[in-house]
Amino acid sequence: MRYYFAPMEGLTDSIFRLLHHKYFPGVDRYYTPFFSPTVHRALTPKEARELPPAASMDFNVVPQLLTKVPEDFLWMAQQCKDLGYGEVNLNLGCPSGTVTAKGKGSGMLRDLDALKRFLEEIFSQTPIDISIKTRIGFASPVDFPALLDIFNCYPVKELTVHPRVRSQFYSGMPDMDAFTYAVQNSKTPLCYNGDLRSLSEVAQFSQKFPQIDAVMIGRGLLADPGMLTPGGTDVKALEAFYEELLEEYLVAFGGSRNAMFRLKEHWGLLIHRFEGSEKLGKRLRKTTDLGEYKAITQEIFHTLPFKN
Repeated sequence: MRYYFAPMEGLTDSIFRLLHHKYFPGVDRYYTPFFSPTVHRALTPKEARELPPAASMDFNVVPQLLTKVPEDFLWMAQQCKDLGYGEVNLNLGCPSGTVTAKGKGSGMLRDLDALKRFLEEIFSQTPIDISIKTRIGFASPVDFPALLDIFNCYPVKELTVHPRVRSQFYSGMPDMDAFTYAVQNSKTPLCYNGDLRSLSEVAQFSQKFPQIDAVMIGRGLLADPGMLTPGGTDVKALEAFYEELLEEYLVAFGGSRNAMFRLKEHWGLLIHRFEGSEKLGKRLRKTTDLGEYKAITQEIFHTLPFKN
């Protein structure tokens, strides 16, 4: 099985990816949160930091692109190739209202004719391999067979299917009947994404779909960063990981407020892996003081059992 770390906006940035790989090896490929190229044809300073030369990293990273404009996609794909990347990923899954209102992300699934025209242009001119991450439809899974027929027309390197429609966001049960249809009818290698939060759940998935050899995990790896590391998540490594994340974010964000805010988003998932964490978790959510943040997290790491 190949394991991919899902792109999660505001969470799995370049600092996080670098340190996660350092402390918790086992991820075969990291996908970046999306880049949204524009007509200005220039990377912002933040984008440049988030897209270092591929050769500068000793792990595999795939940039994800979010746009409905073929020319913008192709320009950004060329930038990625020039930086040494071998693949870009097209985001057809983001359910955010601000994204879909502009007809991007899963908003592109509303008009399959327009989507086909977009894919025709990018695949006819691309300088780099293209993979796709998609939902099974915008409003209804009944659109999925037609959507899959479109994908089958192009040399998609890999198709990651999150078997929910846009209106579900990340709630409700994944539609495994739709994923079964993909397994039976896709001409493209498939990767599964959706609600895999432990190795036991991955094993159950593999039993049901033995022909699928790639899964993408997001929230599960944020809640249990060492899930894929032999021996599981070591608490000492976890503490060192979060201490170094804090130090790097303090520098990157120029102060404690934004650094703590970023890490509290991670703790929102991580805290539930510690037994009896309710009181300390509540204190952690409320604090705005860096010293208190450090004291609370140290108490969590040193007094609460971690559930591997």
